[in-house]
Amino acid sequence: MVAHFQEWLDEALDIHFAFETGQFADALTHRPSGETLPDARVWELLTRFFREEMDRQTATPGAIEALREIGEVADIVVLTNLGYDAQPLRVAQLATHGLHYEVVCNQGGKGVPARAIIERHQPTVTVFVDDLHMHHASVAKHAPEVWRLHMVAEPRLAPNVAKPEEAHARIDDWATAKQWILQKFDEGPAA
Repeated sequence: MVAHFQEWLDEALDIHFAFETGQFADALTHRPSGETLPDARVWELLTRFFREEMDRQTATPGAIEALREIGEVADIVVLTNLGYDAQPLRVAQLATHGLHYEVVCNQGGKGVPARAIIERHQPTVTVFVDDLHMHHASVAKHAPEVWRLHMVAEPRLAPNVAKPEEAHARIDDWATAKQWILQKFDEGPAA
């Protein structure tokens, strides 16, 4: 997502997004003025991007194939921090790739909604994949039995983002991640 967001900001708004720093705070600069955008403006632009430019996003290499294989043995639920009104947009976006999964929108930490999804589906094993530290911490707090995989699939960003201590593993490519996830299904819940 970040590379596509960067391209859109550059083309449409003359804003530079230095996402390689691994930060959103202070990473967006309005080129003509040189001013750093305040956090409220960043979130406003993210919301606009997801509502108007979601079709810019392309699949991470290997993701579609990995998800299809995982989906043969597991239910996949997409838990996203998009606004609630963007849920049908994400469903449609995934469908263009032949991926038909439940999409749950949330604002804030993902631990509480992850717990609700687990209670609804009653899986024997759950694996959570996310790129943000805060979500791993939230899931560790509210659903400690969940295996937590930290993945930063954007190669320009990955070197600048450390693995959160709450994650069980860090894997940045879907081919390797798929094997790890399938292995966890055989091992049972995380300790």
